[in-house]
Amino acid sequence: MPIAPASSGFASETIAVKEAHRFDEARLATYLATHVEGFAGPVTIKQFEGGQSNPTYFLQTPSRNYVLRRKPPGKLIKSAHAVEREYRVMRALNATDFPVPKALVLCEDESIIGTAFFLMSHVPGHARADVAMPDLEPAARAQLIRSYVDTLADLHLLDHVALGLADFGPPGNYFERQVSRWSRQFAETETERVAEMHELIAWLKGAIPEQARTSIVHGDYSFNNVLSHPTEPRVAAVLDWELSTIGDPMADFTYLTQPWFAPPGERSFAGRDLDALGIPQYAAVRDRYCERMGQASIPHENFYRAFHAFRSSAILQGIIRRALDGTAAGAMALAFTPADVRAGALRGLEYAKRA
Repeated sequence: MPIAPASSGFASETIAVKEAHRFDEARLATYLATHVEGFAGPVTIKQFEGGQSNPTYFLQTPSRNYVLRRKPPGKLIKSAHAVEREYRVMRALNATDFPVPKALVLCEDESIIGTAFFLMSHVPGHARADVAMPDLEPAARAQLIRSYVDTLADLHLLDHVALGLADFGPPGNYFERQVSRWSRQFAETETERVAEMHELIAWLKGAIPEQARTSIVHGDYSFNNVLSHPTEPRVAAVLDWELSTIGDPMADFTYLTQPWFAPPGERSFAGRDLDALGIPQYAAVRDRYCERMGQASIPHENFYRAFHAFRSSAILQGIIRRALDGTAAGAMALAFTPADVRAGALRGLEYAKRA
């Protein structure tokens, strides 16, 4: 199926390493040569521009390429930026045929580059910032979205206990844990009071549905965290496992499908002619996922969408806090304000009213 040359809309471009995220590259190269089989310099290091949480770097050597993920410098929120958890779940998934980079080494010795990090194989592909995928033809868009959905269902159908991940998430209701966690992180990073967020938090705490199914949850499964193959309309690798845990798979599915419900922008289908683009309607996406999972429907959907609006706003507030502290990973961090947090909370409250 033909794919037009890439033109725009990617979140996987590289730039020179930012001043705040520099480290001793020679010291890193010495460490990797000792701990990673086949690693040999010289190494050229650039930084991926996409992402707002853990700084991510592209390492190029004469024989092969790698990707490094590290915790950001500075004071960190407890349980955030968990590169150790990313490494663990990726190592477990490497024992399956699920599309994920090979996790090569975890280094918790902060003397090497200043913070804990892990190294993985580099998988060529495109992480997409623009959900309309302007580089693709309609038939390719449809096929790629089906691949996104099928890959997610494949993840949710894996036996996490058999993979050694029985203790990868605490027991109990996933959304109860998540509302508690993000409420706490929002409180720790709030730069000015956003009343709508506090109202939404109170509603969520009283509306949490019972969890019907338990699986590996990616936690941030979206167009910009899934690499599409560079020449074929299919998933090449799933990235950014920082928020992964054991929990309710509905969290991932309803997050993946946010573009069908979000306000206009790069990450939304609002105002676009889906049929002309080749983008499946939401009902078709939902039915495909449900069929692969062997379930009839998506109950409590308004709660899930209210939760995602809340969580996105809480994450955004953390980005604002790191921007003020000078430790944000992405250049866009400085563009966000508490007004953006409030707008997200208002969207969440609209779903709450529908529920």
